[in-house]
Amino acid sequence: MPYRRTEGGVTEVMLMTSRETRRWVIPKGWPIRGAKPHASAAREALEEAGLIGRAGPEAIGSYRYDKRLKSGVATRCKVDVFPLAVTGQRKRWREKGQRKLRWFTLAEAAKAVQEPGLRKLLRQLDALVPDAPGAEA
Repeated sequence: MPYRRTEGGVTEVMLMTSRETRRWVIPKGWPIRGAKPHASAAREALEEAGLIGRAGPEAIGSYRYDKRLKSGVATRCKVDVFPLAVTGQRKRWREKGQRKLRWFTLAEAAKAVQEPGLRKLLRQLDALVPDAPGAEA
């Protein structure tokens, strides 16, 4: 869950559109073999949105959604969500131009996403994330 705090102390999250359905989502992907889960999450945020930051080593929650595979079959996926305190964004990244990216307030983000579990995490984010996550991405 990529987030930042404005100078006024407002927490914002980066949402992006999925490539297939164009719905608003957070960066996510399959675990990377040999990598810790929070490092995999940070890698996905870099590849999908060019985001750089500090990933918290502990999941702040999870949610489930139905992913449509290339075969057309839908499979239920569980997403463990790790906080990513964003410190910057690269000028170029792997999936640049394939998705829309936008910073949202927590209330706006909760209204924009479709998954109820993700909506709940967004509403609780201020209580779930520390001011400075411990692990580097």
